Amino acid sequence: MAQESSVKNLIFDLGGVILDLSVEHTLQAFANISGLDKSEVTKRFVTSEGFVAYEKGLIDDVGFRAFVRDTYPVQADDAALDAAWNAMLRGLPLNKLQLLLRLKEQYQSVLLSNTNNIHLEYINTRLLPPGERSLDPYFHRTYYSHRMHKRKPDAEIFEQVLHENNFQPHETLFLDDNAENIAGARKLGIQTVHVITPDLIIDYFHA
Repeated sequence: MAQESSVKNLIFDLGGVILDLSVEHTLQAFANISGLDKSEVTKRFVTSEGFVAYEKGLIDDVGFRAFVRDTYPVQADDAALDAAWNAMLRGLPLNKLQLLLRLKEQYQSVLLSNTNNIHLEYINTRLLPPGERSLDPYFHRTYYSHRMHKRKPDAEIFEQVLHENNFQPHETLFLDDNAENIAGARKLGIQTVHVITPDLIIDYFHA
């Protein structure tokens, strides 16, 4: 293993670490259904607070769709909106899922994802291997921002995970593709790996 021998616990991000992710696909899909230029779609995506509110569970699916229709604006039905929103979710590589099962036997392993209900439903029903309906079997515990009403990189979300699992920060390794999330974890003394390439966890754990 490439990590420090002191590590007993793993905290994994989902998108960009385990799940193949391409926000560009969703931005293009929103451009297609709204008629707006992609650069304008991107600007509104980055600056609008509704996306963060949805990840924190402060608005429900109905409220999120209303927000999207107002933000871009579009008249698309729910199915078309959801398809555009889910376009960024590109797949769950089997070799990563197999790696997670092996790591679960060696460490206390949890998932901590900034996500939302529409995405999670799509992952559970469309991207997992046949017969599976949850990521739960791959971890000792799973945490999703919209259910916790908290979001990375805020300290409180990391503190909750550490407390509920009796993790010591210096014995815990956090793997995430977002630099702000990595910085948030480091402030609490958590060891980190910034995942900058899609297969980094495969290489890191010599899978």
